[in-house]
Amino acid sequence: MTKFLLAVHVLAAIVAIGPVTVAASLFPPTARKALAEPGEARHHLGLLHRICRIYAVVGVAVPVFGFATAQNMGVLGSAWLITSIVLTVLAAVVLAALVLPRQEAILEGVDAGTVGERATVRLAMVTGIFNLLWAVVTVLMIVRPGSTTGA
Repeated sequence: MTKFLLAVHVLAAIVAIGPVTVAASLFPPTARKALAEPGEARHHLGLLHRICRIYAVVGVAVPVFGFATAQNMGVLGSAWLITSIVLTVLAAVVLAALVLPRQEAILEGVDAGTVGERATVRLAMVTGIFNLLWAVVTVLMIVRPGSTTGA
């Protein structure tokens, strides 16, 4: 059962978190392009934002299966796992409270002609923080410092 849960956890991370990190990273430069050349870039902005919103919801499966896997492996109290959980929660907060609302504001601003390039720079910064948090979680999941699970 542990192998099944781990496989679903890893697949969910690849399928859900991967698209969010890529789409969120592409959003700021696409927004700059939409500011310079309105038209097709605006359509791409909407698509990137939709990908981020939908896959953020699908991404809930990652910690759900992660907890089930950790419980099955008996590692719920491990420092590397607790750190990963804290960073995952922080990444979710950054996505929900900073990235997605700023994307929406930029979308509205592009439509109204009221957004500036500075907003895209700020969004790029918080998106980078979101991506960095996921990178650290990924490394912790692979390296598992102090783990006794044999990896």
